[in-house]
Amino acid sequence: MQQIAIFGGTFDPVHWGHLIVAETALNQVRLEKILWVPSADPPHKKAASFQHRLAMLQAATTGNSAFAVSPIEQLQSGTSYAINTLIDLSTFYPNTHWYWIVGLDTFQTLPQWYRGQELAQLCDWLIAPRSVGSECITQTDLICKEVEQKLAKQFYSINWRLLHTPSVGISSSMIRNLCRDRQSIRYLVPESVRNYIATHNLYA
Repeated sequence: MQQIAIFGGTFDPVHWGHLIVAETALNQVRLEKILWVPSADPPHKKAASFQHRLAMLQAATTGNSAFAVSPIEQLQSGTSYAINTLIDLSTFYPNTHWYWIVGLDTFQTLPQWYRGQELAQLCDWLIAPRSVGSECITQTDLICKEVEQKLAKQFYSINWRLLHTPSVGISSSMIRNLCRDRQSIRYLVPESVRNYIATHNLYA
């Protein structure tokens, strides 16, 4: 049985922090592949067009044979929901043990997701902490256990583990703000992504 992780998100834009998380997961869990899945119609965010975000992901991940970008959410009608994405991907990748890479803040909201309790049991969860250090890791562990307990009270189980990622203080919102203010984003994103943003005048 192959082991594949889904890395879903808005990726508006993708940056080095995302890539470091994915590379950590690849090595820590011994995954065969990571599928990067940009949200076509995020339920709680307004983002750059799907085609722009897809193109930036393709540019950022092209050098790693274990990374693949899936446009599957573009094929879904209406709001993009994680459980539908997993079900759809399972038809293309049978006999797969699934993982889902997610940041701590997002994981904390899992019990409130659309069919989140059901989704929790369909894959293992790889959690990227907010920061490193023993105190932060302890806090992250407690938050993840709280999510586990909330699901247990509703008779659902979940398997999760923390990713041992280096601390990288980069966010997509920071990059968008820098672009808006005509500031440099060099070394915050891959050069191919920086060139794409400049060429298409995104976030200005």
